[in-house]
Amino acid sequence: MGNWSIFNIRLLKLAIVTVALWAILSPLSALDFSDGTASGTVLTIITAAATQDLAFGNILQAVPKSIGYNNDASSAIFTITGEASAGINLQLILPEYVSLSDGSDRMTIIFSSTDAAVDTTTVTPSTISASDGWINQNPYYLPASAVIGSAGTTKIYLGGKIVPSVDQTPGTYSGDIVLSVSYNGS
Repeated sequence: MGNWSIFNIRLLKLAIVTVALWAILSPLSALDFSDGTASGTVLTIITAAATQDLAFGNILQAVPKSIGYNNDASSAIFTITGEASAGINLQLILPEYVSLSDGSDRMTIIFSSTDAAVDTTTVTPSTISASDGWINQNPYYLPASAVIGSAGTTKIYLGGKIVPSVDQTPGTYSGDIVLSVSYNGS
């Protein structure tokens, strides 16, 4: 190697690496950077409350009794509050039976394909029309396009039919009706 020392060889390698890096990085000198911002707004918390129970009142053995969703005094009413005009998912979980509190007897409850209404204007059950939301709805498949009303409230009205047997045990029967509601991102 003659006059080349290890120091000189290392110095040559460093010079070669420096020139190579400069050749690679020199086009980056035309590069610019900019800062952006990520933001989002959390919507008002959505809530649901059963504000009126589905009340069939007095029932006679072997005599079915129906309550329409448009019955101010007896239809079930669920009140939903949240961000005005936000899209929502609605699901009712409906019982097939109502039972005595001790579980000794039960009675069939039926919900037809027109037993529900969705009201975005918060009128009363007896005055709801198609311009207020959705009427004559299947309670098992509530509208996918439902929204919170412009006042921040939507109501679900529900009716049904109770079918007592000929030897139905006297007493007070009940069953849970559950409304599940969530924002859907629209």
